[in-house]
Amino acid sequence: MVCLVQFDIPDPAYSSSEPARARFRLAVKLAFGFAALIWLIDSLQWALGEDAATFGVRPRQLGGLPGVLFAPLVHAGFGHLVANTPPLVVVGAAMLFLYPSSSLRVLPAVYLGPGLAVWLLGRDSVHFGASGVVYGLVAHVFVAGVLRRDRRAIAASLAVCFMYGSLVFGLGPSQPGVSWETHLAAAVIGVASAIALRRLDVPPARRYAWEGDAGPSVQDDPDSR
Repeated sequence: MVCLVQFDIPDPAYSSSEPARARFRLAVKLAFGFAALIWLIDSLQWALGEDAATFGVRPRQLGGLPGVLFAPLVHAGFGHLVANTPPLVVVGAAMLFLYPSSSLRVLPAVYLGPGLAVWLLGRDSVHFGASGVVYGLVAHVFVAGVLRRDRRAIAASLAVCFMYGSLVFGLGPSQPGVSWETHLAAAVIGVASAIALRRLDVPPARRYAWEGDAGPSVQDDPDSR
């Protein structure tokens, strides 16, 4: 038996409007702005000879608690930074564009929440990097897209999974030197927030004349009236 899932098509008057295009441009600028910030911090860290581990989360150590705030901003070298940047830009822009109201709650949650969880429950190590933010946003955008039957969100999530090929494997202790606790905590937060905020940012669906009087209709051909 084949199970088909119908995805709603957003009303073009909403998704293609000038406010929507302006919101998309702003979302892209903010996502690139955060990426530029972590690149600037990495450059300063390299120039000053600072070790990224200094700013990481060290579980159950008072001196490691500031890492909850600073750990997502620092990386263990150029390769680590390059791996995180493209998915961070794509999923960050998708989150800000598709779910602007939810973003006000989700972004602080996926930024600070994983660090707090790792500080309380993580293994004795130093945890840092923006990958937790990526995992949290991907989980939220994907689950929110499924709940809302939003093809745009699902496509953005799959694009990040394609760029971030080890996304699923990063949820468990299969890769040495990877903070899978941060990834798992962020993913759980992303899923929970998508379920809790499922009624926010729901775009109006496209309706057709033959659907009756249930709501405003959209004609395929405006000249056919």
